[in-house]
Amino acid sequence: MIQQTLPSDSDKDKRLDVYLSEKLSISRSLAQELIASLCVKVNGCNTVKNYRIHGDEIIEAELPEPQEIEAVAQDIPIEIVYEDEYLLVVNKPQGMVVHPAAGNPDRTLVNALLFHCAGRLSSINGMVRPGIVHRIDKDTAGLLIVAKTDKAHTGLAEQIAVHSFTRKYQAIVMGNLKDDSGKINKPIGRHKTDRKKMTVTWQNSKEAITHYRVIRRYNGFTHVELTLETGRTHQIRVHMASIGHPVAGDSVYGDNKNALKLNGQCLFAYHIGFIHPITGKNMVFEAEKPEFFHNTLEKLNKTSQ
Repeated sequence: MIQQTLPSDSDKDKRLDVYLSEKLSISRSLAQELIASLCVKVNGCNTVKNYRIHGDEIIEAELPEPQEIEAVAQDIPIEIVYEDEYLLVVNKPQGMVVHPAAGNPDRTLVNALLFHCAGRLSSINGMVRPGIVHRIDKDTAGLLIVAKTDKAHTGLAEQIAVHSFTRKYQAIVMGNLKDDSGKINKPIGRHKTDRKKMTVTWQNSKEAITHYRVIRRYNGFTHVELTLETGRTHQIRVHMASIGHPVAGDSVYGDNKNALKLNGQCLFAYHIGFIHPITGKNMVFEAEKPEFFHNTLEKLNKTSQ
């Protein structure tokens, strides 16, 4: 698949790999691979990744064809917190991807759900994400709602859209928060140069609001509760990093030393509340702290005494 782009005046003097990453919404590393593989031409000629844009070129990039992915049922144990004929609430472990994608074609939560529900999941999000109303990151543990029927899916999605869906998390963040509670109101959008990351930005972004409350302070760390008013990709991780307190174990957004030796961010979705889209009943669920989170608190207790 060949895509042709025409740089504008604002693109002048940008590196070619940076330009391609921004224009084609691909990672910078993929842009560099395409250039190295001679899949990028500037005015009909191959060039190098550090070529600087002049502003009057015709740039063509040959992108790999997207691979068709279809989720298949796999017998993988999952923790079901609640289930009826319309929906279920699942407690996802840390390290499990929610749905198949490039690099994670199987062994995901969706594969497990297809087996558990014998394929009876809502069809709104297609063959790759059946039943998935909202997501949490691979290394974030906790509660997710899954829709079995399209009607249930639509009703749940409407609640998310009007922010009547309650989602609370607990996290251990770097440093000691000054205030006992607060509100972070900063828009979030895709990072300009690293398309796999999100960032606080006022360009091509969406409103994002997170409320936090300190549970306990430790020596160099803080245990916090976080309530989402909106639900943007990586919202908690980006917001906490933006105020100088990245989630412990999150090397992507700031904890580069990983002093607690964690396998991913120390974050879990412990509380979820919603109105049942069919029965109208108020539903509230809470999960116990996962083992990795409990062990981290124990370690902090010992070092803070």
